[in-house]
Amino acid sequence: MRKTGTIVIAMAALAGCASRGPNTDFLAINYQRTAQLEGPDRNPVLVIPGLLGSTLRDTRTNEFVWGGFEDVSVNPNQPEGLRALALPASPSLDGRVSDDDGVEPTWVLARARVKVLGLPFNLNVYAGILQALGAGGYRDESLGTAGAIDYGPDHFTCFQYPYDWRRDIVESAQRLHDYIADKRAYVKGEYATRFGIEDADVRFDIVAHSMGGLVARYFLMYGDADLPADGSLPELTWAGARFVDRVILVGTPNAGSALSFRNLVNGWSLGFLQPTYTAGLLGTYPSVYQLMPRNAATPVVWRDTGEPVGDLYAPSLWQAQGWGLSSAQADAELRLLLPGVTDSGQRAAIGREMQARLLRRAKQFHRAIDREAPLPEDLSLMLVVGDDRSTAAVIGAPRGGGKVSIVATGDGDGTVLRSSVLHDQRRADDWRPTLRSPLDYDTALFLPETHTHLTDSPTFTDNILHWLLEDPRD
Repeated sequence: MRKTGTIVIAMAALAGCASRGPNTDFLAINYQRTAQLEGPDRNPVLVIPGLLGSTLRDTRTNEFVWGGFEDVSVNPNQPEGLRALALPASPSLDGRVSDDDGVEPTWVLARARVKVLGLPFNLNVYAGILQALGAGGYRDESLGTAGAIDYGPDHFTCFQYPYDWRRDIVESAQRLHDYIADKRAYVKGEYATRFGIEDADVRFDIVAHSMGGLVARYFLMYGDADLPADGSLPELTWAGARFVDRVILVGTPNAGSALSFRNLVNGWSLGFLQPTYTAGLLGTYPSVYQLMPRNAATPVVWRDTGEPVGDLYAPSLWQAQGWGLSSAQADAELRLLLPGVTDSGQRAAIGREMQARLLRRAKQFHRAIDREAPLPEDLSLMLVVGDDRSTAAVIGAPRGGGKVSIVATGDGDGTVLRSSVLHDQRRADDWRPTLRSPLDYDTALFLPETHTHLTDSPTFTDNILHWLLEDPRD
């Protein structure tokens, strides 16, 4: 692992500032001269959100199913809402490009609105990071084209990559390849018009939060290559790295999250008095399987003995335990998702087959991104890590099925363990003082923040502007 770079500590954080969001006045003063510079020496920035971080719109009804203006989501506990949010259940499709459900991502979710007891509450999602980039002089395309900010004759230097976070992470990385190609052509055209530079070698800096970091990592390593159908690994080409200079991964679960497994078994709710996203619904999302932790960390144990349950990605284990799509309760969702299948036994078989396929695909995806390989010399990687909140580390499962629960915790951001962001492969029976990780990163910034507040921490925003604008590059 390369250990270079500088960590900047924001004074507001040292003083124990409790306010949320970046102090943009403070940032503007520190970076005002650099922020005014415009030219090919300064890379455009691409923001990639995490799970739930992109709005989703149903093209058939033109209604938002996630990230709407009046409420964050359609109600998954109603038949229409469930059908709108679920990916198609089928014995032949796996949640990738081929199974078009008419839902498309529209933009990165800056703020979300939820209702508790009928009262609306606004939640900042990625507003903080976009404000910070604005303080650094980055002109956001989405805000400009929507008319939210008038940039005058300036061209765009910041882009948001919305993607369907329900789907396969590899598919999102393949779409990222096309997205970057499109934005790269735009920036090259602006360089030619404004600076007389023909066919400029445009490279991007990426700021990716949570699952967005896994999308970015797969794209960097493999470009738009898919996982081979025979279960082998794609050729490691670093094809995406040709278009990227610097990458900042924020709270990325590089070794997975135990909460993903728990949610696939128990279901999940956004909060108090919010609807439940059932295990049957979440079981149709390839991305949630791909966010599960690795077997080596023994993330799931039998509740009665504390012994590991075995291969967490073995379909036979899920079927024997009745987890997720293999549970009897999942038939309520499958009946709505498979209206043409009237036999419950046939629906159950389709659910089990889909689950098995997605488990195998998730394990293959992990093998692909867990390769230990040095970064190309002209690519740098920074990690932002939350490490002072109790975070799920081990899940206990009762034999014979039923709800699972957290039985051990570790340091993290409340959602992702510190060890997962670092992909720390040290174990209690093979411990050493220095970190062992397949990630070849340059530096890491540790913050006492929750997963959702990492991106609006003043320390974070000050550091990313330093890394993007001032930190020397090779």
